Amino acid sequence: MDIQLKQANITDFAADLVVVNLFQGVTAPGGATGAVDRALSGAISDVIATGDFQGKPGETLVLYTRGAMSAPRVLVVGLGEAGKFDLQGVRTASATAARKARELGARTFATIVHGAGIGGLDAKAAAAAVTEGALLGLYRYDGLRSAAPKDWKPNPETMTLVEFSSAHLPAFTAGIARGKAIAGGVALARDMVNTPANYMTPTAMAQAAETLARETGLRYQVLGRAECKALGMGIFMAVAEESEQDPKFIILEHNTGRQDLPTVVLVGKGVTFDSGGISLKPGEDMWKMKDDMAGAAAVIAAVGVAARLDIPLHVVGLAPCAENLPGGRAQKPGDVFTGMTGKTMEVISTDAEGRMLLADALAYAARFDPAAVIDIATLTGVQSLALGPLAAGYFANDEALAGRLQAAADASGERLWRFPLYDEYLEPIRSQVADVKNTGGRYGGLGTSAKFLEHFTEGYRWAHVDMASMALSDDDKPIKPKGATGYGVRLFTALLEAWK
Repeated sequence: MDIQLKQANITDFAADLVVVNLFQGVTAPGGATGAVDRALSGAISDVIATGDFQGKPGETLVLYTRGAMSAPRVLVVGLGEAGKFDLQGVRTASATAARKARELGARTFATIVHGAGIGGLDAKAAAAAVTEGALLGLYRYDGLRSAAPKDWKPNPETMTLVEFSSAHLPAFTAGIARGKAIAGGVALARDMVNTPANYMTPTAMAQAAETLARETGLRYQVLGRAECKALGMGIFMAVAEESEQDPKFIILEHNTGRQDLPTVVLVGKGVTFDSGGISLKPGEDMWKMKDDMAGAAAVIAAVGVAARLDIPLHVVGLAPCAENLPGGRAQKPGDVFTGMTGKTMEVISTDAEGRMLLADALAYAARFDPAAVIDIATLTGVQSLALGPLAAGYFANDEALAGRLQAAADASGERLWRFPLYDEYLEPIRSQVADVKNTGGRYGGLGTSAKFLEHFTEGYRWAHVDMASMALSDDDKPIKPKGATGYGVRLFTALLEAWK
């Protein structure tokens, strides 16, 4: 969908649909909504007075202008309570409006910038959120169907942000560009996760990263079996050797060689399909394990967004990618492997493979002398039990980094909840035959998985994000359609943009 910006009076703008808004509890609409109400001889006020529209979040009202305006239809979208309204509310309102425009068959629609007026939000941030919300709300995975479903209506061709005053136009222009870059990154991550595992192999992940690098000017490198073995990545390769699919250790860099800039390394788990290996998962819902590379997809896409926005940091993305399958070369419970740092690990469960990929990736991250390293992974079922589909869990060995992550979560709307890194979580993963075991059992599994990863960090500031419950959505919500969510892209973008 093309996104434009025009200086005009919303009541005079010609489009198939015009979008305005209303806070919950407002009885006399003001601003652009008030102007539309006056143009329609108080039609919006009449509906408010009857109680048929209250401005609740996600609520919509369609009115027909009957020639009183240049647009034949007006859509009023509810914003909820003014005191609770924020940028996430802008995204949700914009996504709701864009979906309603599609439902109505509108080829073009015009919208005010929710929150930039009476809402009191920063103009650039509000325009970015409107853009981001609309594009995320309209996202659909075309997949491998021979034809689109019959009930699919085409997306609108154009959304125009309409502003009466010229004062906000420069900020809106910048916000639109930012919103498009972020939404494009989320869409890329969603596409990668939604794609079936027989198509989204480690090689396909690498090809997607290479294409992104060509488009954005990122430095791209990929390590295969021979290179990873030569580097001593025995723990990563213990997983990778099981599959006939070649493993790929993907490296992307933004602002390569900029010694004057801080280095932030993002590391994403890239298990393109997780059967559990010899410790086989139950068959029911195993198909969902195509999402076990969602962390790697988020990292690849986020580094691309950093390049498109020209964020002044040296950003490195590491994505160790492999399949986890049983086979003749498969690792076995009780096997011991040596990682890149020389530390050894005993396999207790071959279904605790994601942390094995991350172990050698975290070791590799040290060569960049990073200001911070953040890994993200669909790591544990325990995280899903603890938080459900409402937030990812995270751990951090540095208070300042934890604060940065929490602020990024608040800014992006991608929720995080912090868990403790108690030293006692080390005890269950002590091994009699190696330095550490890859799992400490069911109880405390969230904390022991984080402690396992911390064991392989090399003295830098580090945080771990467990997004197991966030990769796929079973519900169809305005900015998060059913299927892959692209979680992590917006979080990391907010983190990197705010870095100083």
